[in-house]
Amino acid sequence: SLILIEIHREDIESLPRLMGQLRAQERRAVIFCDDLSFDHDDTSYKSLKAVLEGGIEGRPRNVIFYATSNRRHLMPRDMMENERSTAINPSEAVEEKVSLSDRFGLWLGFHNCSQSDYLDMVAGYAKHHGLKVDDETLNAEAIEWAATRGGRSGRVAWQFIQDLAGRLGQSLD
Repeated sequence: SLILIEIHREDIESLPRLMGQLRAQERRAVIFCDDLSFDHDDTSYKSLKAVLEGGIEGRPRNVIFYATSNRRHLMPRDMMENERSTAINPSEAVEEKVSLSDRFGLWLGFHNCSQSDYLDMVAGYAKHHGLKVDDETLNAEAIEWAATRGGRSGRVAWQFIQDLAGRLGQSLD
């Protein structure tokens, strides 16, 4: 059997204890943290690094950790820059902060794309979900949506489609 455990960023320091409890169980576990990031004076990222590497005992074979984040390196740039300016070895201090992101085996990026690719994504979603809107309106609204969101990506296309479906009173499958 499989269990899903959601942990809040504020509870990261309890992860080593949780891993110890899960190690003794036969069932598999997914630990999930949504919107993981760390603030200036937060040192709990060290607990997370230890858990992801497994420490002396090693990571339990029955546990996997998933996280989402809107930051590439999980910490604000000015926090990393502050570490660089105050450390004895600036590059090592920054590397410690950045290396947390490297502990995750898979990164999914939502990168900007061309307007043509973006509109193709929007049209593909609209067609797949059977949204009743003409091409001209779809393209004009999608372009406006992207402009007000600061970019074009697969994520922005999907968010637009969700909004459009809501405004049209249509459900998405």
